Amino acid sequence: MSLLQLAALVALGAMWGVSYIFIRIAVEPMGPIFLMFARVALSGLILLVYARWRGQRLNLRGHWRKFLLLGLLGSALPFSLIAWAELTVTASMAAILMSTTPLFTTLVAAVGLGEKLTLAKLFGAALGIFGVAITVGGGEMILSVEVVAATLALLGATLSYALGGVFAKRAFTGLDQLSMSSGQLIAASFILAPLSLADLPHEAPPTEAIWATLGLVVICTALAYQLYYYLIISAGPTQALTVTLLIPVFGVVFGAVLLQESISPGIVIGLLVVLLSVGLVTGLISPKRSRAMQNPSRAA
Repeated sequence: MSLLQLAALVALGAMWGVSYIFIRIAVEPMGPIFLMFARVALSGLILLVYARWRGQRLNLRGHWRKFLLLGLLGSALPFSLIAWAELTVTASMAAILMSTTPLFTTLVAAVGLGEKLTLAKLFGAALGIFGVAITVGGGEMILSVEVVAATLALLGATLSYALGGVFAKRAFTGLDQLSMSSGQLIAASFILAPLSLADLPHEAPPTEAIWATLGLVVICTALAYQLYYYLIISAGPTQALTVTLLIPVFGVVFGAVLLQESISPGIVIGLLVVLLSVGLVTGLISPKRSRAMQNPSRAA
């Protein structure tokens, strides 16, 4: 990975880590569905304007049915579940639980794409479930029906991301990064538009909620998607997937600094267990890799 790609990876981890902070700030006054509608609609509009400014023609025609499904699985459903969950759980806990996305992606890819499930991946998946249990049980929030429901919503969001990723890999070929991200966000806005009418804010949102929404739209969605697809194309999906190791770290740090969220020992232990599980599932941590690093000449 080049220095530019590494910088893009760290920046993407920070952007997606701080997104949970923005959601936590804005979700209550804006409403979860309306907030996510604003996120995808404004982000999609920004990308359309950007494409026109560049003189780039987006390849959207003939793909609308597929984009609607991708918009549902990759944006509308998971975004809404995350926002609804953050009405209950802290931003740092949400970031940690969402870092389990590669676990679900591996399992879904095994079924949908026929990718091989190794013993290390299966052990990593089981370890990830254990890490989720530690994170939820080790936090300072009282384990209630609401917390359990929020946890299940976040895990449902990770499953939706996994299904969306596998579907995108199977259904879309040859599309550029701007067309993919624009089509997904615009389709998601059409899905959420009628639902958002039932979730309109009852009064003018406070200034901090408006700024948080703008940060979510511009930084965490429109810009972040371009960095993500840049990494997918230039460094490959495996390298891009390592951003999942950075998101919860940034999420926990930003949550503590910006929202004064407490970091309990249980949260830290749960985070480390989840990161270990992601490393096993993605192959970043494996016996073969360790032996190759110890014996580089033999690996060559």
